Amino acid sequence: MAMRYDCKNFDSRSYATGEVVRKCRLDLAPNAPWECPEDCLGFEKRTVDVGWDYGSLATPIVTPVDGVQGVDKNSAAKALDEAEDIVNAITPELLAEFKALDQAAKKKKKKRFGKKKKRD
Repeated sequence: MAMRYDCKNFDSRSYATGEVVRKCRLDLAPNAPWECPEDCLGFEKRTVDVGWDYGSLATPIVTPVDGVQGVDKNSAAKALDEAEDIVNAITPELLAEFKALDQAAKKKKKKRFGKKKKRD
C-alpha cells in the first residue's frame, strides 16, 4: 500500500532545494517514503481536513507518489536503516560536544564583565 497521506502520523516537508521528505512520525513505515504497512497499528485518520471539499483551484495537501522508478525498495530501506544507525551512534558524542560548547560560552560570558570591585 502506498503512503497514507490521510494519516495523522504522516509527515511531509519540502525544502528550498526542492527536496521533499515524507515519513511516518512514529517510524512504523519500514519502506517509507514508498509504502505504509497494510495493517499499520499507528494509523489514525487525519481530522483537520476531514469533510472539506476542495475546489478545482485547490491543490491537495500532499502530492501522492505511487512509486519511485529506478529504486529497489529493499536496498533503499536497508540504506536508510544504516544511515539511522550511524546517526544514532554519534548522537551521544554530539550532545557531549554541544554541552561542552555551551559551558565554554557561559564561562566566556562571565569573564566578559570582569571582576567586581570590592567596596570598602
